[in-house]
Amino acid sequence: MLKINRGLVAALWIPTDPEGRVIDGALARQIGFIKANGADAILALGSTGEFVHFAEADRAALLARVVELAAPLPVMANVSDVSPRVARRLAQTAEKVGCASIAVLPPWYFAVGQEDLLAFFLKVADATTLPTLLYNFPERTGNRIALETIAAFTDRAPMAGVKQSGAEFSYHQDLIRLGRERNFPVFTGADLRLPETLGLGCAGTISGLANLTPDLLRDLFQAWNAGNSDLVAAADRKIRRVGEIICQLPFPIDVSAGVLARGLEPGAHKSVVSAGTQQRYDRVAAELRAQFAEWGLAPAA
Repeated sequence: MLKINRGLVAALWIPTDPEGRVIDGALARQIGFIKANGADAILALGSTGEFVHFAEADRAALLARVVELAAPLPVMANVSDVSPRVARRLAQTAEKVGCASIAVLPPWYFAVGQEDLLAFFLKVADATTLPTLLYNFPERTGNRIALETIAAFTDRAPMAGVKQSGAEFSYHQDLIRLGRERNFPVFTGADLRLPETLGLGCAGTISGLANLTPDLLRDLFQAWNAGNSDLVAAADRKIRRVGEIICQLPFPIDVSAGVLARGLEPGAHKSVVSAGTQQRYDRVAAELRAQFAEWGLAPAA
């Protein structure tokens, strides 16, 4: 089975029409662009993929389609749900359609203690033989995964790693330390701070920016692996500039604007967007398009 141990993992954007139906041609083109520009793997139906907007049956069908389109790249399936029954069924689907691993966020809305959080993760992991990536994003779930919970999980279930997202950047250090002790990789969601996270010992990034600038992220990884600090800095400056532009919009429609600017089809907004936000969206897409042209980054083929 293919493993996702390091490198650039694209947190896939999912284009849909105004009725919420996946635009298959646009999805195929999105994945083709990511594959052609050096991604090592794909995370399907993560936060960037706005998984909360999809019904369980739609998520299951999407996992199968993404695996088909992404081949030969390995696919990690986010099976997160507030219901352990839904998460378990999606984990079983992920294994059936050929995913390499699953990812699980803490359940959200209600507060969950660490003992119960561990029990939730183990309940989901028990539904499949695939390894599990624990996905920490407390700003979205309201529940932080503590180090002792992660350590206890590694003792009892196959571990694919940890993804650290959100404002607590310093938590990377503790997670990486534990990862070295327990032999699992740590991926960062902070794709605008890649040199820092790689320097700390992160194995790679699970990146929303990989939908619009996989080539810049690939260049940074290649320069880092070659030990070329000048090229790392050059790629990092461009990635940070992209971040400055898209951060005028809230997540995840900032990624959508970048997808549009790169010549791909982001589809319709899945949430209600005001006229003012739409105007900012259009301006950000235009600004990004001009920046990409200045750098000589061609529109997606």
